[in-house]
Amino acid sequence: MKVALPARAKLNLDLQVIKRRADGFHEIKTHMVAVALHDLIEASTSQRTTLEVDGIPVTAAPDNIIFKALRALEGAAGRALPTHFHLHKRIPLGAGLGGASSDAAAALRAARIVHGLDIDLTRIARAVGADVPFFMNGGSALAEGIGEQLQELPTEPAWYAIAWPGIELSTARVYEAWDKTRGGPPNELLRAAEQADPRVQDFARRLGHGWQMTGSGSAFFMRCTGREEGVKAIESLDCWTAVTHAVAAWA
Repeated sequence: MKVALPARAKLNLDLQVIKRRADGFHEIKTHMVAVALHDLIEASTSQRTTLEVDGIPVTAAPDNIIFKALRALEGAAGRALPTHFHLHKRIPLGAGLGGASSDAAAALRAARIVHGLDIDLTRIARAVGADVPFFMNGGSALAEGIGEQLQELPTEPAWYAIAWPGIELSTARVYEAWDKTRGGPPNELLRAAEQADPRVQDFARRLGHGWQMTGSGSAFFMRCTGREEGVKAIESLDCWTAVTHAVAAWA
């Protein structure tokens, strides 16, 4: 049996950092929306667990979050679940678009299907990563805590232009910079991202008015009235770009 599921990207329409917790994590408040831009995860039963990747280069080493997700599912199931995964990678890495977390969520859902499991994935998703619970259902949500406390919201029809400068930012490094720099709305991590890598500031200046960073960066987005306006917004940019739209909840 083989299953193929999209692993959709997300945008943070705003992002407020509340505080740094004693355990080193940061509490946030952010409105998130899933978009049509996606990786594709294929899963099938196998003699042993393997991961094949094409598209944007990404490691298939044991520390890949897809393996972490499967190990968590195996722990809940109480048995080995050998699975072959094929990841078609389209979402840039270290961009604040949630690609890795979305891959993990899609891997959990796909593995549950191919192995015929009747297991609630909610708690497992939380153990895998802070953003993984959002990608179990997608749509739009207000996320609080470290991102795992979700309040589902209606998804408004919207188009977005996205631009990524090719800078892979470490989320942990950006939050460490926030501890020293703080920041202001709409995304309080922007100043920290610029501190972590000054090229982000240069990129933001080149984009100009109307663009906003998503997550911990380094991708930026602009809300558009439709696809045509989105295409126009990116046509002169010399970097990775995409035009996409909001997607309602899928579960």
